[in-house]
Amino acid sequence: MFRALAILFLTAAPALAWEARPGPVCELVHDGETASVRVTYDPAIPEYAIAITPDRPWRKGPIFTMRFDGPQGNMITTGRHVISPGGATLTVTDKGFGNVLNGLEFNHTATALLGEQAVSVSLDGAGPAVRDFRACASALNI
Repeated sequence: MFRALAILFLTAAPALAWEARPGPVCELVHDGETASVRVTYDPAIPEYAIAITPDRPWRKGPIFTMRFDGPQGNMITTGRHVISPGGATLTVTDKGFGNVLNGLEFNHTATALLGEQAVSVSLDGAGPAVRDFRACASALNI
């Protein structure tokens, strides 16, 4: 009976892993406790995007900042973010994403900041998935 309860508990828990999904558009996805993160690379454009969907809607703000805390901490800012109708998702696009990918791969947490709102995401286990995402993007650029 205890074994059945343990299996039920483990399979009912949300997936918190980082996952790379190769395809015609490369994806790096994470459904965390506080937010879902989706990084894409579309070679047809060619463009990278990061979309962050927290458990509460985004409020508008002029400057978006992404802070990476850990061994290779960094802070990236932009005013070129877009918030979806209703504030569900914030998206930033760019031709290059080296700083974002390095931040995700080599640190412990990422904190998305917009105005007074802060959304932290654990980067535990992100490294291998980021490397797979990079390999996917490189393969599509050949």
